[in-house]
Amino acid sequence: MRRAFAGHGASRGSALGHARVRLPHLFEVNEQHITEDHIASELARLHAAIQDVRAGLRAARERLHGALAHEVGEFLDLHALLLDDPELLQGLDDLIREGRYSADYALRLQRDRLAAVFATMDDAYFRSRSEDIDQVIGRVHAALHRGQAQVGGVAGEILVTDTVAPAELVQLQSEGVLAVVTTGGSLLSHASILARSLHLPLVVGAGDVLQHVNDGDVLAVDGAGGRVVLAPDASDLRDYRARRRDEQRERRQLHRLRREPTRTLDGVDIRLYANAESRADVAEAHALGAAGLGLYRTEYLFLQGDVAPDEEAQFRAYRDAVLGMTGRTVTIRTLDLGADKADRAGLTLPREPNPALGCRGVRLSLARGDIFAIQMRALLRASGYGPLRILVPMVASREEMLQVTALLKSTRDALRAEGHHVADEVPLGAMIEVPAAALALPSLTDTVDFLSIGTNDLVQYMLAADRNNDALEALQSPLHPAVMRILRDVIRIGRMRGLPVAVCGEMAGDPAFVPLLLALGLEEFSLHPATLLEVRQAIRGCDLGALRRRAGALLRARDRVGIERWMRQATT
Repeated sequence: MRRAFAGHGASRGSALGHARVRLPHLFEVNEQHITEDHIASELARLHAAIQDVRAGLRAARERLHGALAHEVGEFLDLHALLLDDPELLQGLDDLIREGRYSADYALRLQRDRLAAVFATMDDAYFRSRSEDIDQVIGRVHAALHRGQAQVGGVAGEILVTDTVAPAELVQLQSEGVLAVVTTGGSLLSHASILARSLHLPLVVGAGDVLQHVNDGDVLAVDGAGGRVVLAPDASDLRDYRARRRDEQRERRQLHRLRREPTRTLDGVDIRLYANAESRADVAEAHALGAAGLGLYRTEYLFLQGDVAPDEEAQFRAYRDAVLGMTGRTVTIRTLDLGADKADRAGLTLPREPNPALGCRGVRLSLARGDIFAIQMRALLRASGYGPLRILVPMVASREEMLQVTALLKSTRDALRAEGHHVADEVPLGAMIEVPAAALALPSLTDTVDFLSIGTNDLVQYMLAADRNNDALEALQSPLHPAVMRILRDVIRIGRMRGLPVAVCGEMAGDPAFVPLLLALGLEEFSLHPATLLEVRQAIRGCDLGALRRRAGALLRARDRVGIERWMRQATT
């Protein structure tokens, strides 16, 4: 019987296929005991499954490159760390040896114990990490039964589940999954952001879909509208085919924009930069006609091994990014570890009470001056190969920028004394993602040459809403009057002081936000290459003068409803 489910469209695209239902990780395993003579074999079975999962995580990590290494790698690294946790492993062994439980039941008991510990934590971030425990235990449980009545692959199917981890999405896409539907999740979660990068249709918050959909049922998924239809009828199938035709036509149109200018209807050129962190990203940005790199992340270099990369390794990576853009400006962000980016080199502080508000970004760099000095040397050496700018993350005060400026100057002098060629001008910029920096911007402007607004963290901190907390989804939107005003103020102050201002957060890569950002005065976007052509198309359809004349109405909006009304009117 036909049934429709309303969720939230997290990643555009349409899909039609059979459902593959994955129930939540409840681990409803019956209590199972083993005899003493089976203890050794059961331990061996468990250890083999754990080793299998470790190998799978390593293999998945090695397959990643480019932006995916950043978006997915941190989750794979976290799962690997959890899998090596002595408390988890020893607890499992003890349950089998002393309790004489089966490996399956030991997994369930240990999962329940750890989940109870996480549930008592005061910090919401750490409470949310119980989901990672579920996923790690789930991987081991699946490995225990690999080869036993295993269901076939997901190729050509639509995964329906309670939640999906970012680390799973790449594997699901490579296996041929058509779309993903979840009962939980939010539009700003890491999984949603990654799904958009992969162009994998995703609907989140689809209510009671798990109670009504079974394996093999036919589903029609609209990843843009957030709609899922069980047993679609003739009308639903016509709608699906029409959406597919529109999507294919849009892809062909976008492909033709690769060499077209990023210019508004009234003839104003807008600079469209790409975010990157690898040679593959740089090559894609170049091929798509990006004006340059607006954000080259350096964290991935520090997430690859057990020691921090040396000067030569960093220099080669930065130099290659500069050379790859063939004279276009490359903006390289200094190390931004911390928060949910767990490094294997031990640079971040372990067990911070609130890592999102902890020692991260420039705070960590200044605290680890030895590491920061090496990075600064590598960056300045790379500046001799083409236009390079240095961007400093998580700036909160003038004092931080003065310290970075002093290091920049002393490092430049030292390198020149050693005979290295360093560019005469290496612009230094600050990321505006801490509300204090935005509010005190006039006191910062004489310490920087450009600004970049990181909307992901700025919105999170302004609204006090963790973007990884599904329960706060209603608050995780940039469409808030306070966000509009602070964006307007930062852009306006930058223009008054002669400083270029870009937006490099997720907001810049969403075509729906293009009219809004243009109205607020933005002239530089920096975004993932996957959405560059869509944003270019949106900009080419805008009348900049008309949007700027309507900016007052946008800033007078009193709530999200009013801002959304402005956005609808701006596109009609």
